[in-house]
Amino acid sequence: MSFASEVKGELCREKLGRDCCARAEAYGVLLFCNCFTPERVRISTQCAAFAQRLPRLFRKAFGVSFDECPEERSTGGKRTFEVTRPESMVQILDAYGYARENSVSHHINYAMLEEECCRSAFLRGAFLAGGSVTDPEKRYHLELVTSHVFVHRELEHLLMEMGFAPKNTTRNANYVTYIKRSEAIADLLTTFGAPLAAMEIMNAKVEKNLRNGINRWSNCDVANVSKAVDAAQAQIEAIRRLDREAGIATLPEKLRETAQLRLKHPELSLSQLAAMSQISKSCLNHRLRKLIELSHSIEKEKTGEATD
Repeated sequence: MSFASEVKGELCREKLGRDCCARAEAYGVLLFCNCFTPERVRISTQCAAFAQRLPRLFRKAFGVSFDECPEERSTGGKRTFEVTRPESMVQILDAYGYARENSVSHHINYAMLEEECCRSAFLRGAFLAGGSVTDPEKRYHLELVTSHVFVHRELEHLLMEMGFAPKNTTRNANYVTYIKRSEAIADLLTTFGAPLAAMEIMNAKVEKNLRNGINRWSNCDVANVSKAVDAAQAQIEAIRRLDREAGIATLPEKLRETAQLRLKHPELSLSQLAAMSQISKSCLNHRLRKLIELSHSIEKEKTGEATD
């Protein structure tokens, strides 16, 4: 089962509230479903929980039944619900102040959404009929899709009034309102009535941040080890060059001791060598740099002699 199906399943476990909330939820379904005209309502869904909720929702909101309640199809599990009986359509249209003889004006009637509970119910219905949300393990994306341009614009304003910052686009002649911020998606799911799904979003974000932090630390450790190995290799090469050209025995005592210690323990870090030498790390680093400088000086002198 997809994450979007799980979310819709959780939403459908929400009890049908007051009559006003049932009408608001049904209003969201109608404005985001496949077809809503003065002659017909057609709602298609693959969500079994939504298919079970729809008949109860329409009975409570309008006192009407669908022409028939379809059984789940063997292919894809898609079910289509329709209302075409004139007397049923009159009851649905009357609930929202539409006149059957006129074309339905597809706008959001804000008078239906004055109460906070009704706004939440409307958004729940809109999501059940025309919404989806991506698995948070993959990415963060929630969207509501309608074929009605004014509904699309008014939904954006409604969400902005509620403190969200949605974005919009078009897709296949449909209008898409979407949100990509994980916190906003979690808040919106809670508003819909899906707090468990919202918690999954936030848990997924925490896990992602934890994994990313571990990866960053791991990468940093690898980079530091690589730098330490490169530095140790450069020090050993410089000491061996000094030994070949002048001999380590000719070095001052402190530099000679440091050179011998580095050659004897090529795998140790600077801190470990400093601890063995019983001197500070900065002091040891200074001596090793001095050995490298002496090696470079000898190399330059040798190169100059060869040129002459």
